[in-house]
Amino acid sequence: MSRIDDTRPFTPVRFAVLTVSDTRTAADDRSGDTLAARIEGAGHLLVARALLRDDRDAIAAQLRGWCTDPGIDAILTTGGTGLTGRDVTVEAHRDVYEKEIDAFGTIFTIVSMQKIGTSAIQSRACAGVAQGTYLFALPGSTGACRDAWDEILGPQFDYRHRPCNFVEIFPRLDEHLRRK
Repeated sequence: MSRIDDTRPFTPVRFAVLTVSDTRTAADDRSGDTLAARIEGAGHLLVARALLRDDRDAIAAQLRGWCTDPGIDAILTTGGTGLTGRDVTVEAHRDVYEKEIDAFGTIFTIVSMQKIGTSAIQSRACAGVAQGTYLFALPGSTGACRDAWDEILGPQFDYRHRPCNFVEIFPRLDEHLRRK
């Protein structure tokens, strides 16, 4: 089973958070606030934060820009993962991914099922990697953001988490870009 190995040092990760919404503002972005609080509460760094409307091209452009920033290790988006016509965050993410982390959506659904039952089927949460940066598309609900962080992302972004974690493979995420 997974565990924290206290003999390993904690390594802070630099996060960016993007809220996607046609209705929220910075003043009432509870899901973005939840992610920011959990990131910083875990000892990581929140280095960028933005809010965009549900526009696939704008979302993809923001993701690409952050992926090229050497000061950002991981990007969390909240909102736009549902089934309605305006929900385009997943498509924007997939426009940017070099590799998809397929199991994230599955594990997120399992975690969600324990909280909201079969309503979990309406989420298209996904994750991937681009230019050595992790990207995660989370639903817009505060509860979903909390559950994703507490049950999946928090442990995986802790270098002390065993048997493996996202942090220890950072140096290898973009090795294909360095090969000649």
